Amino acid sequence: MARAGLTPQRLTRVGAELADEVGFDHVTVSELARRVDVKAASLYSHLRNSHDLRTRIALLALEELADRAADALAGRSGKDALTALANVYRDYAREHPGRYTAAQFRLDPDTAAASAGARHAQMTRAILRGYDLTEPDQTHAVRLLGSVFHGYVSLEMGGGFSHSAPDTQQTWSRTLDALDALLRNWPPP
Repeated sequence: MARAGLTPQRLTRVGAELADEVGFDHVTVSELARRVDVKAASLYSHLRNSHDLRTRIALLALEELADRAADALAGRSGKDALTALANVYRDYAREHPGRYTAAQFRLDPDTAAASAGARHAQMTRAILRGYDLTEPDQTHAVRLLGSVFHGYVSLEMGGGFSHSAPDTQQTWSRTLDALDALLRNWPPP
């Protein structure tokens, strides 16, 4: 019999909280069992293994990010939309570092296709319509934005920018200015 209150959804939420506290790489079924004060064996009626738990946390993180991005982008276009999307990723990473890492977790193709990851790409493509990009440049730009957002956030969170002036907010703003200028003046093939 399953322990009262333990569901895959609750365990995923607790696992996501654990990821934010100890790091996504340290989330296991055993660690989760300690957190909810049960034996690990009792969780296997809800979770297959640690990979299943980590996949569930990744899907939760992608969903949370997509919901935040959709709210932030409502009614915005151009640079305003670009800045809103970028800030969603940066703010989420600061608030939920373990979940942010989880959002980068490699999912199998079927799981990825059914995840909120597709919403992220759709929202980014919607922003790019304001810059009048067509394929294949639109795909190149989606990849560029993802790389810059993730790269900057990862370096900043790792302390990579903490040793020199100006402060990281100034650099972030200038980076977004540069991305906007690049998207408005996308080079021809």
